[in-house]
Amino acid sequence: MNAREKTRLKEDSSLIGKRLPRVDAREKVTGDARYAADFNFPGQLWVKLLRSPHAHARILSIDASAALALKGVKGVLTGKDFNGWTWGWMPKTREEAPLAVEKVRFYGEAVAAVCAVDEATAEEACDLIRVQYEELPGVFSVDEAIREGAALVHEDRPGNLSWDFHMDFGDVEAGFAEADLVREHKFKTGRVLTGFLEPPAAVAQWTEEGITVWSAKQSPYFHYRHLAACFDLPLSKIRVIQPFIGGGFGGTKNDSVAADFCAVLFSKRLGKPVKYQYSMEEVFTTARRRHNFTVVAKMGMKKDGTITALQNTAYAEGGAYTVIGPLTLYLSGAYTTLPYKVPHFKYDAARIFTNHPSGAAMRGHGVTHTRFAAEVLMDMMSEELGLDCLEVRLKNAIVAPHTTVNGVHIKTCGIKQALEALGESPAWRERKARGKDRGSIVHGVGIATGTMGGGSKQRGHQSCAAVVRLCEDGTVNYLTGATDCGQGSDTVLVQIVAEELGIGMDDVSIRRVDTAMTPCDPGSYGSRVTILAGQAAQKAAREVKRQMAQCASANWGEAEDAIVFAGGQVFSSRDPSLSMSFRKLAQAACYSESGRVILGTGYSDAGAEDYNFEKGSGNSDVNYSFAAQLTEVDVDLETGIVKATDFLIAFDSGRPLHPVNVESQIEGAAVQGLGQALYEEFKMDQGRTLNPDFVDYRMPLATEAPDIRVMHIITNDPDGPHGAKEASQAAIVCSPPSIISAIHDATGIWFTSQPVTPEKLLKALKEKANR
Repeated sequence: MNAREKTRLKEDSSLIGKRLPRVDAREKVTGDARYAADFNFPGQLWVKLLRSPHAHARILSIDASAALALKGVKGVLTGKDFNGWTWGWMPKTREEAPLAVEKVRFYGEAVAAVCAVDEATAEEACDLIRVQYEELPGVFSVDEAIREGAALVHEDRPGNLSWDFHMDFGDVEAGFAEADLVREHKFKTGRVLTGFLEPPAAVAQWTEEGITVWSAKQSPYFHYRHLAACFDLPLSKIRVIQPFIGGGFGGTKNDSVAADFCAVLFSKRLGKPVKYQYSMEEVFTTARRRHNFTVVAKMGMKKDGTITALQNTAYAEGGAYTVIGPLTLYLSGAYTTLPYKVPHFKYDAARIFTNHPSGAAMRGHGVTHTRFAAEVLMDMMSEELGLDCLEVRLKNAIVAPHTTVNGVHIKTCGIKQALEALGESPAWRERKARGKDRGSIVHGVGIATGTMGGGSKQRGHQSCAAVVRLCEDGTVNYLTGATDCGQGSDTVLVQIVAEELGIGMDDVSIRRVDTAMTPCDPGSYGSRVTILAGQAAQKAAREVKRQMAQCASANWGEAEDAIVFAGGQVFSSRDPSLSMSFRKLAQAACYSESGRVILGTGYSDAGAEDYNFEKGSGNSDVNYSFAAQLTEVDVDLETGIVKATDFLIAFDSGRPLHPVNVESQIEGAAVQGLGQALYEEFKMDQGRTLNPDFVDYRMPLATEAPDIRVMHIITNDPDGPHGAKEASQAAIVCSPPSIISAIHDATGIWFTSQPVTPEKLLKALKEKANR
């Protein structure tokens, strides 16, 4: 092999940026993939939960005698069986018990658990448990909860204040003083569901060796810490084995649920494996939801469109427990200074307890609320000043390197290029012609931007690790604690290992999470897996490569830094005559002298030295994605129905390592944003969910999805593996405001609350006609 052939081999064999099959594709399409609900064991028992029929009530007594007398029932648990143990995101917020003790705080909160020989018997037994309640007044909105004399969800939390946050950078009053136009508007985002198709499920087994669970968790190491704390066991005695995950998106799958703890305690007492599986109705009525926010946004702007200051006052309805709410408030504030230059910024936010299911993380965590307010307010002010909203965005868009007023350091940013790409599109250039009326149908075009961090390095343990083991036949075992909950990260991580070693993806076998075997990892959230777990995988593979290069160097008498791995071959970059297959070198390295084990370990090292959670400053992530979206809609003026026809999304994900994965994640996130903008809304009545299924909740169907075109803006970030950044969450951030902007273009009406339902649109059209 001559030097030219070696160079071509290295270039042609690179896996980065290739449209490759997913490593889990065959198992999933053939039905071989096993999810948590697919696990069953001989002699297993079943758990079902008795849930409260009240949103707020004191528990006076629980009589389980009739349930225990039912044939097949093996036991009943109440809140007292957990001896006062509670869990939460941080020490200050550990307030939630596996089963309610003394009182219930939301409709459907679990008050007792039944274990029986089968699911049907457990359900029947739940109906036999008699609970006496003293119903209490409830609070079902922020306005009700903060009113003087309102009922308290938690007696020790006056004013129903769950958490508050205050950020103040620059001098907003000075910024408003130098503005030619200052406007303030109230914006509201809806209470929405994550929408995964696989409900929570698990099998738990307690043995002398400790606890083993097969559980649907996108952050299994969170769960193993919860189990260790609840049952007072060392972490080495907790084993969470992760099956395939049927979607996550944050919230419930990123946390433990009541039945997790009940199944383990029953297994401990009865000596049998114990299984539970939530119904979708339980998910809809009790699971974590995205917070609904009210944001009062105030912005200053000069006549030429320059932003001078931005101030947000926000209220988040938190539901019954704090869970991860403090982080929600942090992100809603800290990210408001992107992707535009904001010289002065102030943010005051409060998360308020109500008697609803808890608000928690969801894709686009926190940022969807305040970015919606800022984007729509920018458009309103641009229109009032007679300015083109795209030109206003271009004028204010940051250019890397850039440091925000709250100390976020941006090394790469493609937002300007993304906006320019939208501006060059026929849809934008021809928007006035496309907007011509077609009977009762009017067409509109709108734009908006979004941003999101990747490689979350916020509070607590955030480090990822990897182990790569070389087999003597040239194949590789890769162990990671990172979780693929459907986004395709397993594929990308295998891709990174294979790329580093110069072998095929089929030569790398990934071992999915088993907390007794795989390295500790925080899990799948904050777009952290590709960046941090990828960094760890890259380092572990490089360590294997280094050891193999030592062997080649000794055999060839060639310097280690001249050894190249590519296309399943190993060769010298200096001497064309020196080459061998990767397999042959693996054999030589493993069998050298008395034999050796070649093992590589790697750890992510993205620190958080400049990050200050309390002040809302510094980098809470490794790097930041940016997106600009152009949306086209058809609005039927007779029915009020809005049809999103086209999305053009220009997305800066650094360097897309696996374009198919990147594009599918962007498309999925954008359609989730479509749901929030037009369709999704929990209907609530005194704490009860009135639409607890996919039929009545109304997520967009495939037939309602627009044509989506994704344009890659390549920025090749220095801190991500092979230049990668997060790829999807920025799309769910910019999707709703771009849709709202397009509806305004079609109708001349600004909507400041989501979702824009047909009823809401028809009412606005009528009000406009009567002015």
